[in-house]
Amino acid sequence: MLSAQEAFQLILKTVKPAPPEQRSLFDAWHCILAEGTVSDLNVPPFDKALMDGFAVKSSDVQNGKATLQIQEVIYAGSVPSIALQSGQTSQIMTGAPLPEEADAVVQIEHCQIDEAARSVKIDTGPVSPGKNMLPKASVLEAGAPVLAAGTWLRPQEIGALAETGSPTVMVRPAPTVAILATGDELVAPEESPQPGQIRNSNEVMLHTQILQADAKPQPLGIARDERNHLRSKIQDGLRSDFLLLSGGVSAGELDLVPSELEQAGVKQVFHMVNLKPGKPLWFGMLERADGNPCYIFGLPGNPVSSMVCFELFVRTAIRQFMGSPAPQPRVLKARLNHDFHTSGNRPTYQPAQLEWETGEAVVSPLITMGSADLNSTVKANSVALFPTGNQHYQAGLKVDVFLW
Repeated sequence: MLSAQEAFQLILKTVKPAPPEQRSLFDAWHCILAEGTVSDLNVPPFDKALMDGFAVKSSDVQNGKATLQIQEVIYAGSVPSIALQSGQTSQIMTGAPLPEEADAVVQIEHCQIDEAARSVKIDTGPVSPGKNMLPKASVLEAGAPVLAAGTWLRPQEIGALAETGSPTVMVRPAPTVAILATGDELVAPEESPQPGQIRNSNEVMLHTQILQADAKPQPLGIARDERNHLRSKIQDGLRSDFLLLSGGVSAGELDLVPSELEQAGVKQVFHMVNLKPGKPLWFGMLERADGNPCYIFGLPGNPVSSMVCFELFVRTAIRQFMGSPAPQPRVLKARLNHDFHTSGNRPTYQPAQLEWETGEAVVSPLITMGSADLNSTVKANSVALFPTGNQHYQAGLKVDVFLW
């Protein structure tokens, strides 16, 4: 069997980033930039007031007190018409450009306006150059890099792109991910299971995990343990960028998925990984006539195994497809919150709850009744890795934790 690290490397070698496409900023949220961007202007493009008040020459208000003649009122979106001389000021609004020769703004709360005399009395602390204003090009100069290729576009990045003249950007698109649960024992969540049946929890769970990975889920329902029905459903799923099959990948008599994938022309990359839970994991690729491959994961049917394999391996593949510069799960060292005992002949990726205490990562492995015990994982936000063997781990020991 492959180690988990070997499986990661094969996934990264097999999955190629999607071809970039141009999108408007309204359609680029949570995509990843395929090309870096530069600013087409200075940011800010002028000396900018940061609050309502009066633009002044700081040398006029060195001691914090002055009476100055008002020249004009400058609103955001307007252009000053009068350069200040000593003893002069202009009333200014937040976001407006400072007049020439002004190098500071005194906030309105420290000013008393004499309308009749067209003057203002200032009573504040010492005013230094740059007070309450943002100098021209102090954030970015025209032509300077804004965002690098590989940047994940959150709302703040979208705003920065709009500000710096990139109304459209080249991004790696999110993949479509088909979900196919397999097994005669499955019924829909809204049904009451009959003897020998269970509800199809994996489909909706994977649907949500795909959404969390910023991909586009396409649920295909349930495929029965019958070759013609499974074959038809697989053909539907192979039209997507990814196909996730849940169940049917072990070595049982009705574990038909690997042979049906082979029949469909899918090339197996690996089958079986040395980890717990998730040993039966299957991964392959279909080269399609349009030149865009489909990547296929056969996930174990037990829900905890399916959940863990998605978070470790499928999410890595989706990130690779979307052009992430760091597609593998983030791993960190965390202190065990309590004693924990493991046993077995495979490394265990134990669902766990990671918290922060005074800046330190602290992890609590969750007790489960096995890979079918999904309810015991509802507090999980990570998995803690415990090596092979029958070992007792004392509270306070540092272990590797993979964030979800």
